[in-house]
Amino acid sequence: MSNAVPHPIDQIADRVERLLLRHEELQRTNRLLTEQVAALSRERDSLKSRLNAARSRVEALLERLPPPPTDAA
Repeated sequence: MSNAVPHPIDQIADRVERLLLRHEELQRTNRLLTEQVAALSRERDSLKSRLNAARSRVEALLERLPPPPTDAA
């Protein structure tokens, strides 16, 4: 009669193997997410810079407008 139940050490070894694979997978995912966060941060900074430049241009244009007419009533 052969015993089909794996030895506890084999079970532990299988579990450790699965955990190591999962750990590597999570590390890859974390690395990709970190890269995405960095790219999005650069994009955000660029957009903020563009917004500030546009705001400055609008303020400069507003300053060039003539003052509103005053009612002499």
